Amino acid sequence: MDGVRAVGGAIDPERQGPGIPEEERLRAEIYGVLARVLAAPPDAALLTALARLSGDDSELGRAFRGLSRAAADATVETVAREYHDLFIGVGRGELLPYASYYLTGFLHEKPLAELRSALAALGIARAADIREPEDHAAALCDVMAGLITGAFGAPVPIERQREFFDTFVVPWAGRFFRDLEKAQSARFYAPVGRIGRLFLDIEQTAFAIA
Repeated sequence: MDGVRAVGGAIDPERQGPGIPEEERLRAEIYGVLARVLAAPPDAALLTALARLSGDDSELGRAFRGLSRAAADATVETVAREYHDLFIGVGRGELLPYASYYLTGFLHEKPLAELRSALAALGIARAADIREPEDHAAALCDVMAGLITGAFGAPVPIERQREFFDTFVVPWAGRFFRDLEKAQSARFYAPVGRIGRLFLDIEQTAFAIA
């Protein structure tokens, strides 16, 4: 995976199957970074790790350098306020990062039910301490990372990864990341949106070739 260097630490090594190729590990780590910062605002340790990211001169590499600069400029307090404004708000945040909302205009609709059925078929269930529905952008990124690394049992063949990606990620997540990139409240999260948008484009192209 060209574009980024020193992403390390996004994925718990204990969740990775043995012998994961480097290309697949990097894919999983990018999904892991996206999942972590979308699930909750980063703590001080994660901001420090993100500030150390580097990237090449590709568009994705430049996006990671932008995230590195944003992390270096942020504090735990400023990024927590930004996360609140973007995703929580008073009543609701600027963005609703759920597949059901993007696809139907409402929460907890048919796309969520279909996703839950697909996850059950893969042997994946929401943890008891997680309140967000499974169609949250962070959850879907985490699932993609786990399918790659074997966190849910064994690495899933590329064909099944593509099927899940095409069915549950492609129809809406690119629009969400574009909205995040341009969101009024986004400072730290603008490069997160850019990374998500570019990375999903790369994934789509790679799956088509595969």
